[in-house]
Amino acid sequence: MPDLAVDDGLEDAAAVFADVRPRLFGIAYRVLGSWTEAEDVVQETWLRWQGTDRAEVRHPPAFLATTATRLALNVAQSARARRETYVGPWLPEPVDTSADPAVGAVQGQEVELALLLLLERLTPTERAAYVLRESFDYPYPEIAEILGLSPANVRQLVSRARKHLAGERREPVAPATHRRLLEAFVRAAQTGDVVALERLLAEDVVSWSDGNGARGVARVPVVGRTRVARFVSAFRPRFWPGTQNTWVEANGRTALLIKVDGAPLALLNVQVVDGKIRQLQWQVSPTKIDGFLRSAARSSRTDTA
Repeated sequence: MPDLAVDDGLEDAAAVFADVRPRLFGIAYRVLGSWTEAEDVVQETWLRWQGTDRAEVRHPPAFLATTATRLALNVAQSARARRETYVGPWLPEPVDTSADPAVGAVQGQEVELALLLLLERLTPTERAAYVLRESFDYPYPEIAEILGLSPANVRQLVSRARKHLAGERREPVAPATHRRLLEAFVRAAQTGDVVALERLLAEDVVSWSDGNGARGVARVPVVGRTRVARFVSAFRPRFWPGTQNTWVEANGRTALLIKVDGAPLALLNVQVVDGKIRQLQWQVSPTKIDGFLRSAARSSRTDTA
């Protein structure tokens, strides 16, 4: 948010906006799966709020939520077209959830990277309806007003979204279990121990790599315990030597930030189901890693900029 003017009217507007900002970001991030795009939506919402005749707004939080949701929908619809030309798997852009109360408001299962990837299977409107209902408990009439639909249509959208996700959603494991298995996976990956890797992986494990065509990054998902274990072991000699590893928190879960000579190389996150690693997400896109680092830098600040 830009520097605030000193007049009382704008100060009041800023106070109202700051109070609801975590929710605006939470809605936009869930709909878009991108910290960078969600921040842009929040910024544009603030600019529109500045230019609004606020005396005519009866319920500012509802107005701001409607504005942010509609802006996020516009971005999601254009992003869908852009992702048709994306080279290789597209993964959500992680967000640091370790400190900032505004970012921390999006912690929980609803922002786990595996679920955000599932949400991409929905249409943007289905996603928005589902997020508003399931993550923020908006009543159907209010969602209908935000989306410009009838309550009956909104109920259908949410019901359809639930059915799409029902077969894939999994109960989260304890944070300590998640970290223990990720640490064990990293040790096995660094040594290329195929047997140890297979013990950690679920039978139907999927390894996703998001590099948008970057050289050396897998352009198709690798599926199955044996194939993934061999795949991870095979790239060990050219990937792990010389790396520096830092444990971070991404989307409410422990993840690993991998650097070479101080420069980010990858961000590794896993999904754990029934004591086994069911999904590996290798985020190698420089722009998305940069987004994560910027979200981490933002979480270290205490101002509302």
